[in-house]
Amino acid sequence: MELTTDRLLLDRLHPDDAQALYACRADPAVARFQGWRPASVAEARAFIDTQAEPAAGLWFQRAIRLRDSHALIGDLGVCLPDTPGDSVEFGISLAPAHQGHGYAREALHAVFHQGFDVLGWRRIHASVDPRNTACMALLQTLGMHQEAHFRESLWLHGEWVDDVVFAILAREWQAARPL
Repeated sequence: MELTTDRLLLDRLHPDDAQALYACRADPAVARFQGWRPASVAEARAFIDTQAEPAAGLWFQRAIRLRDSHALIGDLGVCLPDTPGDSVEFGISLAPAHQGHGYAREALHAVFHQGFDVLGWRRIHASVDPRNTACMALLQTLGMHQEAHFRESLWLHGEWVDDVVFAILAREWQAARPL
């Protein structure tokens, strides 16, 4: 999946992205809400090497780059379902310097459009720590609805954390056409 928006390019992670990926994912403000944080640039590079083409039941990461400079500003993970028609899950990370500029919304809008309007996905969902209020607000602006709040359901970085699930159906996306 390679997507282009007005300001962004979503494409494969490359080995030379390892330093920027490490810097983003190891930043405490980002790592706090992510299940994976690399311990080194070498670990980030090894992770990049594992990224293959999208396959059912597996997560794949895509780079979020500024379109003009191709600078890596974050990454987007997608997990395609094992069974066609089941829900597609996603997660997104942006470097703190690039948060608050609408990049995450623009990237997700492109993914939702591709998934719903081109690939025929039925449902997209995301799991978020409710302390990440900016992410929850973002998901709501995309037309996603909170479906569940699981209390202390995940062990993450040495503590039990809550997990909130947001989702949107294809028919809701097509009716709302956000952005």
